[in-house]
Amino acid sequence: MIRIGIVGASGYTGVELARLLCNCPDVKLTVATSRQYKGKKLAEVYPNLAGMVDIVCEDLQSEELVERADLFFTAVPHQTAMAIVPDLLQADKKVVDLSADFRIHDASVYEKWYQKHTAQEYLAEAVYGLPELHRQDIAQARLVANPGCYPTSVILGLAPLLQDGLIDFETIIVDAKSGASGAGRAAQTGTLFCEVTEGFKAYKVAAHRHTPEMEQEISELCKKQVAISFTPHLLPMSRGILSTIYARLGESVTDDELNDLYRSFYKNEPFVRVSERGVFPATQFVRGSNFCDLGFKIDSRTGRIIVLAAIDNLVKGAAGQAVQNMNLMCGLPETRGLLGVPLFP
Repeated sequence: MIRIGIVGASGYTGVELARLLCNCPDVKLTVATSRQYKGKKLAEVYPNLAGMVDIVCEDLQSEELVERADLFFTAVPHQTAMAIVPDLLQADKKVVDLSADFRIHDASVYEKWYQKHTAQEYLAEAVYGLPELHRQDIAQARLVANPGCYPTSVILGLAPLLQDGLIDFETIIVDAKSGASGAGRAAQTGTLFCEVTEGFKAYKVAAHRHTPEMEQEISELCKKQVAISFTPHLLPMSRGILSTIYARLGESVTDDELNDLYRSFYKNEPFVRVSERGVFPATQFVRGSNFCDLGFKIDSRTGRIIVLAAIDNLVKGAAGQAVQNMNLMCGLPETRGLLGVPLFP
């Protein structure tokens, strides 16, 4: 039995991790930390876990954590993770970090978009945790940087086109929409019910921190430095992301050829579903699941391709992908605990 710890268990991502781990018979949740809810059962904080998770939240320091689990999920804010992860690695533990602290390979780029990086010595060994692209490296890693939610949808949507060089890399535009849970559970004015309901707004225009993460992975795929235009939007719903991606096609290609390309690229991927021709992804069809649904349309009038990608931001965009990475790191079946049918309606 593999012992699992969740550092930062009381946020949306932490509770989603606990929910998914209930379906993993090879692992046991042995520690869950939360300063705010120290001494309370996690199922008291989140009653959806009642009868499923019997663990009490604790406020522990790194030296107290290391003996309690074999693999840790660090579901804590940026900068907080880089203060915890080194201690866990030095104790020979495996870590899936859900913050952005180890996603960006170049410390100077990280510091431009976030803050000073105090654990730069671990950046070179951190594996970017998108299994569809880095499966073999993830399986050998002790530190996996779980991707951000927006980047997961965008990179999966573009990867087949980038690998085959079918688009003009300088024309990529990403227009993405997310549910309010992407902002986390902490109270803030911008995500209050009255601020979100019946509204639709853009935020962090040309300044979102997921931009360098997407550019890093896109640049690696097409083997040249690429900059993209990215605008995120907030939707009045709890969870889900729909990313609409535009790019100019670099050569003449048909819908049939692109359909074959996408299906061939993802034919062995258990969590990527390519939509049937004329059917486009929607957030309500991936809700609660680890699936990424992809669709596309060639706009022959403008010479552009439009790619659509839908994920649940808390599952494939966070906790589900983290469990997928855990499975690979621990030698378990990759789909363990993740094959639930999406919720509908």
